[in-house]
Amino acid sequence: MSWRSGAEGDQPGQQVHSPSLDSNKENFQLDPGMETATTLEIPSCSQRPVEAAATDPADAEGPRTSHQQEAGSPSLQLLPSIEEHPKIWLPRALRQTYIRRVGETVNLLIPFQGKPKPQTTWTHNGCALDNSRVSVRNGEHDSILFIREARRTDSGCYQLCVQLGGLQATATINILVIVPTAIHSFALPEKPGPPQSIKLVDVWGANATLEWTPPQDTGNTALLGYTVQKADKKSGLWFTVLERYHRTSCIVSNLIVGNSYAFRVFAENQCGLSDTAPVTADLAHIQKAATVYKAKGFAQRDLSEAPKFTQPLADCTTVIGYDTQLFCCVRASPRPKIIWLKNKMDLQGNPKYRALSQLGICSLEIRKPSPFDGGIYTCKAINALGEASVDCRVDVKAPH
Repeated sequence: MSWRSGAEGDQPGQQVHSPSLDSNKENFQLDPGMETATTLEIPSCSQRPVEAAATDPADAEGPRTSHQQEAGSPSLQLLPSIEEHPKIWLPRALRQTYIRRVGETVNLLIPFQGKPKPQTTWTHNGCALDNSRVSVRNGEHDSILFIREARRTDSGCYQLCVQLGGLQATATINILVIVPTAIHSFALPEKPGPPQSIKLVDVWGANATLEWTPPQDTGNTALLGYTVQKADKKSGLWFTVLERYHRTSCIVSNLIVGNSYAFRVFAENQCGLSDTAPVTADLAHIQKAATVYKAKGFAQRDLSEAPKFTQPLADCTTVIGYDTQLFCCVRASPRPKIIWLKNKMDLQGNPKYRALSQLGICSLEIRKPSPFDGGIYTCKAINALGEASVDCRVDVKAPH
């Protein structure tokens, strides 16, 4: 029997629990029908099955005798074995997002099982809890998470880990702390917070790989995606690469060779983009490929040429007082020097005449000619390889 009375030396009416039941449970041979019923009766409690198995005095006498025989053997004092595997019984209400308002109390009681008593650990977004704001109490069969006054920063993913030896069980609880309006009891959507961090993973060729973590605050509504932007180090201007991108990693392609780029990511919901965005700490340097160019040998062609007129001057007749222009075309390499002559007299520097030469087209303008401007006009082209000239006759007549 696992209980003894005061007749053995204790005070009358006092009951003392004998350690023989727990330490020798492995030697305690339960009736098969009793073990099945006990397991089905209360699967989450480790005390009741033991108490139910000890109701038969005949069966209980065996373990007690066995314990008295083994008590003097120090070689049999081994570590307690795992009698119940760790398991978390997550309430149905916490299987969805748990919503609380700012200033309200968060009090979560999570039952679990495991024998001997397992080790419990809480984390918030993968990090340890802030003990100045969050309190945790761990009992034999449950763990309580308590926040006296919730804040927006308390939103996120909370994870409970129950570990016993090499076995463990985990449960995830998503908590959303909202700011209700003065009129409505529900929270209006707001702009989301920025992604927590962004990292430049790899750069190859004209491509760069980015990774980032979702924002802690989604603005009381679902995210529509992320906006990825790039900026060249030379200009510093930001250009959008991806809009409403749903994953937390991407590859940015078609980057210009020889430039260095920085990247940033905005979170977006139905209210718009986040006010700020994290920027990559490292720049993506797009290296130039090492190419060796071997020029093919070729014979350079000599394009030198002596002046040659392809379009000669044409004789013309003009009226006194009306401007007249003479045209001709010349081809030469190198570029020739153009000289205009009238009756074999150089016209350079005479304000009455204006000479132009462009792309091999030569022109001479005679401003308000008089009868003395008639005669033989010559255009001469000269370069290092030779010279050429063309003539024409100009007659100036009085108006009728």
